[in-house]
Amino acid sequence: MAKDDSAPINGSALAVGAGCYVIWGVVPLAFQVMGRLGIGAWEILAHRTLWAVPTAFLFVALAGQTKQLAAVLRNGRTMAWLALSAAVIAINWLVFIWAVNNGRVLETSLGYFINPLMAMAAGAVIFRERMDAIGKGAIALAGLGVVIQAFALGHVPIVSLTLATSFCAYGIIRKRVAAEAQTGLLIECLILGLPGLFLIAWLESRGQGHFTAGGASMAWLLACGPMTALPLMMFSWAARRIPFSAMGFLQFIAPSMTFVMGVLQGEAFTPLRGLSFAFIWGGAAVFAYGAWRRSRVLAAA
Repeated sequence: MAKDDSAPINGSALAVGAGCYVIWGVVPLAFQVMGRLGIGAWEILAHRTLWAVPTAFLFVALAGQTKQLAAVLRNGRTMAWLALSAAVIAINWLVFIWAVNNGRVLETSLGYFINPLMAMAAGAVIFRERMDAIGKGAIALAGLGVVIQAFALGHVPIVSLTLATSFCAYGIIRKRVAAEAQTGLLIECLILGLPGLFLIAWLESRGQGHFTAGGASMAWLLACGPMTALPLMMFSWAARRIPFSAMGFLQFIAPSMTFVMGVLQGEAFTPLRGLSFAFIWGGAAVFAYGAWRRSRVLAAA
């Protein structure tokens, strides 16, 4: 049953939805702190997946999904899909961590502005979802912004496109998986946590690990778990309680925050690069308008 957009929006759900995107917007600062402590992207990723397991399991238990968890673990086909989604999201996380610690924050912002538009295109191509003129216009504006960004950078914005493509692919895979968000996340973290544990043990055995290097390093690495699982659970909870159009606007909070962060941290922002973001923002605005209009039509129907 479609949500009635003319009805008052659940204020608590709206706040939780905005909160998850605010967390995603400030997470790069945490990764940068860890980077200044000498912790590399691979080690951060290993701890992120490992310490997300207990947090994700807590959410599974609170949601009463332990029986579903057992059923999914016995289903080879579902486990194969979740192994693939785990690999894809690991690529996304690794590239993001590396980028924010190597002066590429603006490129991560661009990637997550592109992502919802890429998801719209994928829906039309893969799932045969109907795309109206507004959707085509949004994608055209975003595509032009990417081309301009390539000229501004002097090369194809690989970081941006990798982030957008990997997250879009993750969404496509998870759409095919018969598992709730909490259960799927826990299994993905279990799949990634095992090699993560081996990497952590190997680094510590060689004296190159940072988990036992000091209290600050240990605290930040332990925090990787909640930072990974909590916003995903907040998103899942809010998305079921507020209109799609509202979530459509909220999803641009995080890349807007990282854009400001990149500029304030002194990353190069030339007029040509500004023009590319203007086209991306234009595409995002058209996308948000289209989402709002579609939800109004559904509510009226």
